[in-house]
Amino acid sequence: MTSEQAGSTTKRQVPAVTRALAILRFLARWPEPVGVNPMARELDLVPSTCLHILRVLQDEGMVDFDSQTKRYTIGIGILPLARSALQRNSFSTLIQPQLSELSQKFGVTSIATQLSEPNQMIVVALSQSSMPFRLQVDLGSRFPALISATGRLFAAFNVEDEQTLRQEFDRLVWDHPPDFEDWVQEIREARERGYAVDQGTYISGVTVVAVPVFGNSGRMTRSIVAIGISERLKDKQVPKLTRAMQGIRDHIQELQIDAGS
Repeated sequence: MTSEQAGSTTKRQVPAVTRALAILRFLARWPEPVGVNPMARELDLVPSTCLHILRVLQDEGMVDFDSQTKRYTIGIGILPLARSALQRNSFSTLIQPQLSELSQKFGVTSIATQLSEPNQMIVVALSQSSMPFRLQVDLGSRFPALISATGRLFAAFNVEDEQTLRQEFDRLVWDHPPDFEDWVQEIREARERGYAVDQGTYISGVTVVAVPVFGNSGRMTRSIVAIGISERLKDKQVPKLTRAMQGIRDHIQELQIDAGS
């Protein structure tokens, strides 16, 4: 077998697996139970094929089915897999105590995210603020890779084609959508500064600060994010917060290098 043939063999597509994963990802981000036909339309699947895969996933506990409404939701059977993945993620393990200190010191909700799909970031570690009013963020939450402060960094370090940015930008949902030209300028600034700030555009009244974490390829694969109420997180606090977040990032990367991970 030639090397070209070997490469072709290892990259062989398995449509059933691809469709099953698409269904699981769809259910994970869909806010309410959904029927077969709407799901099939969203995923461009034949309804009978979608139903067949759903039944297999239901048997495995990956999805739940309500026999009265005839609708499906993501199942709790996915939790052991997710928990195991997080426990094996050295980044999330190392950064957790650092996030707790950050939240306590600055009164923010601190999260660490990791790129899990081409267009999705997932929360792999978090620490809630001790303030009486705080934002609810859950472990395992997903959001578009290009949204908010993290999105500006992802665009700055991972996306080179402005046409692609234009297409993806039109799909993003904001409380106060920025103009595309302003957004691109903010991406350039994020690249120069090495961090990004979103003040109320993604969520009204909320400031989001993010710093990038780079993989071996030099591309951004993770981020450290601080989320706070804008009235409490004043402009003069942002530089101090950013320096603390960058210090955490540098410390974690040194630990990973020392551990050989």
